[in-house]
Amino acid sequence: MQKHILFSLAFSTLTYVSCAQSASTSVETKNPNSTYPSAFAGQTRVGAVKTQTPYAAKVLTDGLKSPWAVKSLPDGRLIITEKSGVMRIAKVSGELSKPITGAPEVNSDGQGGLLGITIDPNFQKNRMIYWTFSENVTGGTHTSVAKGKLSADETKIEGATVIYQATPAHKGTLHYGGRIIFDKSGNLFVSTGERSDKVTRPQAQELNSSLGKIVHITTDGKPVAGNPFIGKEGAKPELYSYGHRNVQGLTFHPVTGELFSNEFGPRGGDEINHVQAGKNYGWPTITYGIEYSGKQIGEPVIQQKEGMEQPVYYWDPSVSPSGMTFYSGDMIPEWKNNLFVGCLSGMHIARLIIENNRVVGEERLLTEESQRFRDVTQGKDGALYAVTDQGRLYRIAKK
Repeated sequence: MQKHILFSLAFSTLTYVSCAQSASTSVETKNPNSTYPSAFAGQTRVGAVKTQTPYAAKVLTDGLKSPWAVKSLPDGRLIITEKSGVMRIAKVSGELSKPITGAPEVNSDGQGGLLGITIDPNFQKNRMIYWTFSENVTGGTHTSVAKGKLSADETKIEGATVIYQATPAHKGTLHYGGRIIFDKSGNLFVSTGERSDKVTRPQAQELNSSLGKIVHITTDGKPVAGNPFIGKEGAKPELYSYGHRNVQGLTFHPVTGELFSNEFGPRGGDEINHVQAGKNYGWPTITYGIEYSGKQIGEPVIQQKEGMEQPVYYWDPSVSPSGMTFYSGDMIPEWKNNLFVGCLSGMHIARLIIENNRVVGEERLLTEESQRFRDVTQGKDGALYAVTDQGRLYRIAKK
C-alpha cells in the first residue's frame, strides 16, 4: 500500500508507506534497446524492492538554478554548485545564501559549467573546498579541478587555484564527467568524460590521455604515490582506471571502503562499476548500449572481453545516472549500506541493494515528482538530500 500527500508545489511533502520488501519482477517496464545477453544473472533488471519504513520527501526550496552538486558542511548546512558558475549555501530550512563569488570562470555551454564539489576533511580548521568545472583553454575546453578557501563571512572563495586539467582539450561541450571525492588518505578521486565525439571516444582506452578516466591526485594536483600506471611508458601517472564514457557518480562503500562509480551509456548501457586500480572498464570496445542513431557500437559488436571489467549493474533503456551516495545512517535501518543514485532521464532516485558487489534489489523513489535528479548526498542528520536540474532541493527522511 502506498499513499501520497502533496501540499504545495514549492514546498511539498510526499509521504510514503510501503509494504512488501521484495518481488520477483523488475521495476523496469520498458523494452530494452538491444537484445544483448548479460554476463551474469542479476546484472540488469533485478527484482524490485519496496521500502517498508514510512518516509517523507520535502521540497526545501525550488529557488536554485540548474544545481549540479550538493554536499554537507560540518554544521549540517549544504553547499551547492550551480551550473552557471555560482555556489550557494542552503540551510535545512531551505533558505539560500547569496551567490558565493571568487571561483574561476566556467564554460556553461552544453553539459559544462560548475560541476562537482567536495569538502576538505579538515574544513573546520582550514575552510578549504575543491571543485570541478569546464574551463576555456586554447584548443577548446576541458575538465579542471580547483581549490580555494571559503571566506569567514561565506561570501567568496579566497585564493582560488586550478590544480589539475584533464588534457587534451577538445572543442566540444559534452561529457565532462566532473565528480570529485576525498579518499581516507586525504587525496582526491576525480572523474572525467571522453567528450562524447567519435574522434575523442577512443581516448578512453589510451593511457596518454586524461579523457574517459578516473584520476587519483593529491590536493596539489599531483599523482598519488602508488597509482597503477606510474612508471609505465607513455602513461599519465595520475590515472587510476580507464575505459569510462562519462562518469558523474563516485562514492565509497561505507563498510568495505571500496570505490564505486556510475557512467552514462549511449542508448542503454548505463553502468554501476566497482572501481579498482589499473582496471579497464571497456568503453568503447564493449558496451550494452547502442548509438543514438540505433546503430550498433564496435567492430566486432561485443559486450564482454578478457581484460575488461564488467559493470556490477547496467540499465537498458537509460536512466542517466548522476550523483550518488551509499547510505550509512541509522534513520532508516533498511537503507543501511544501500546505494542511492540520482537519475536524470529516469526522473527518480534509484535505490540499489548491493551484496558481495552484486545488485540484488532495485527501487525507484520519487517517480511522482517528475524531476531530473542530478545529485544525492547524506546529510549530517541522517537524511538524504537531493538536487534536481529544475532547481529543487529535497530532504528525504523517516516520517
